[in-house]
Amino acid sequence: MSQIDDIGEFNRQGWNAKSDGGDRWSIPVDAAAIATARRGEWSVVLTPSRPVPRGWFGDIAGIDLLGLASAGGQQCPVFAAAGARVTSFDASDAQLARDREVAEREGLGIHTERGLMHDLSVFGDDSFDMIFHPCSNSFAPDVMPVWRECARVLRPGGVLLAGFTNPARFLFDEASVERGEPVARRRIPYSDLDLPDAEREALLAQDPVLCFGHTLTDQIGGQLAAGFMLTDLFEDDFEQRDAVGRLMDCYIATRAILAG
Repeated sequence: MSQIDDIGEFNRQGWNAKSDGGDRWSIPVDAAAIATARRGEWSVVLTPSRPVPRGWFGDIAGIDLLGLASAGGQQCPVFAAAGARVTSFDASDAQLARDREVAEREGLGIHTERGLMHDLSVFGDDSFDMIFHPCSNSFAPDVMPVWRECARVLRPGGVLLAGFTNPARFLFDEASVERGEPVARRRIPYSDLDLPDAEREALLAQDPVLCFGHTLTDQIGGQLAAGFMLTDLFEDDFEQRDAVGRLMDCYIATRAILAG
């Protein structure tokens, strides 16, 4: 097994634990949210708090939509209720179970597949019209294969909606952030694997997943290199702001179209 697969398996188990523990991204939407989505009234997030502009989607009724590393019973059921043909692809068994839970409860058609976001080989070329990829590639050690796979499985003119953490957030060590006096002492790109063992274990005791901070060259430039054209972006803060969040917006969302 390669290192990237080892990390994927570690984070799969970590997200299963987070999901079973009631993580905020693992609480399924209720029946009211599905009912309003069926009437065409819905919103979702790519980043922690700011809703994605509806204009970024257009009419999703009847399109083939891939929820990439976005399981948890939240966004994919809403898309299905709004009329999209939805496939939910995620590393976490427990997160996929949340999507199936809502689908069964509400009579929705959602196809689920388990796998790592850098390897979409289960899908053929040109399989989807849209990919919805919320803040999750900070759990992948290399984001470039993710963008290349997105380009492969999207049809020409297809839309990629992605959220990710501003790499500047990873400059600050967590102990100083918790003290309310953030100190920038880490390098970007960032990897939990580069921390001293004791510091990494302390982080994993609070949140059992390995995190990686990718450069903007890889996050945005990587999309361009894969054949996408950026059409819009916005920044978002974290609704439960920490000492860094009070200084800057820590998240970025992008909309890009695959060149024909």
